Amino acid sequence: MREIILISFLGPDQPNQFNRMMQVLTTHQLDILDVGQAVIHNQLTLGIVVASDQPTQAALAMKDMLLLAHEIGLTLYFKPISFEEYQHWVKEGGRTKYIVTVLSRELTAAHLQAVTQIISQHGFNIETVTRLSGRLGMDDSDSEQHRKACVEFGLSGQLLDAQALRADCLKLSTNLSIDIAVQEDNAYRRNRRLVCFDMDSTLIEQEVIDELALEAGVGPQVAEITERAMQGELDFKQSFAARVALLKGLDTQVLEKIAARLTITEGTERLIATLKALGYRTAILSGGFQYFAEMLQRKLGIDEVYANQLDVVDGIVTGEVIGQVVDGNRKAELLRELAEKHGISLQQVIAVGDGANDLPMLSIAGLGVAFRAKPLVRENARQAISSVGLDGILYLLGVRDKDL
Repeated sequence: MREIILISFLGPDQPNQFNRMMQVLTTHQLDILDVGQAVIHNQLTLGIVVASDQPTQAALAMKDMLLLAHEIGLTLYFKPISFEEYQHWVKEGGRTKYIVTVLSRELTAAHLQAVTQIISQHGFNIETVTRLSGRLGMDDSDSEQHRKACVEFGLSGQLLDAQALRADCLKLSTNLSIDIAVQEDNAYRRNRRLVCFDMDSTLIEQEVIDELALEAGVGPQVAEITERAMQGELDFKQSFAARVALLKGLDTQVLEKIAARLTITEGTERLIATLKALGYRTAILSGGFQYFAEMLQRKLGIDEVYANQLDVVDGIVTGEVIGQVVDGNRKAELLRELAEKHGISLQQVIAVGDGANDLPMLSIAGLGVAFRAKPLVRENARQAISSVGLDGILYLLGVRDKDL
């Protein structure tokens, strides 16, 4: 009968420990069926599942492991595993896995307890816990405004009610001011290739059409229409035409002045630089205006830009746009076209936006992220980030701060 044993080690981490353990197993010709290790604050937790057809060899190996553990200061546990238990474990390996990412400016035990309670209620088991954010010193000089904390849970189990889980996570996110993302842990998650961004209130903090309206002296009228459109209360095309019409007579010399005062959203430059370094393509799909999108393209190094073109005659805005309006449906069309153009599956595309007109592209992208979004958008997008900057998206890709 084949003997299967789980060997668990706990204690201070030291150089060459693993190699010496492998020497013992090699000497006694034990097979390794599974192995996993974690080190937290120089404390080692290591598990090895071994098997042998020869009970005598297994017993001698256990004896030598006890001697080694005593020598290097580790606590050692042995647990026999039945053939049935092992076969069940092998079968479980074929079940769908999920990743839950929790992020905020600061994560407390209360936050993690609340999240893991939801995880448990939906029938999942936590297999791994990984901190993705950087180490935080006790005298850390980073301001609270730019601090980030992120923990990733690797889960096993079956998602029986995705809508209920999403609702529970959204409610908890709102109550505790944290962000919770649930993703299937598949090959697509680890191989995204294209990121499509909205511009206004996403890559930049302002709504450009509101800034244009201020210069045209119609700020309050346009701002009211903009807010209702982003909340999903008005049809985007109709509201857009009404707002642009109010800009009639505006001198285009103010465009440069407006561009100079636009504020890039926290984390944007870090996110784009990292995506470029990792080989991602980036695009702006904006219901805003081409002039400002191209300005951002030059500043950030964005690959492609699609936005609305203001109609101008003799340096004066006519109150209309040239060509097809980039509304929500057009954004989704452009995302599809870009994916096809570059030979990328939609599952490998990330879409990021804040308004109701972003929902069509968020819904078809493999990873759709509502960023600091309106309530309607948060409720309907699969993922949402509100507590940190735009570079929080890197955590959803599994990127750790120390990797950067």
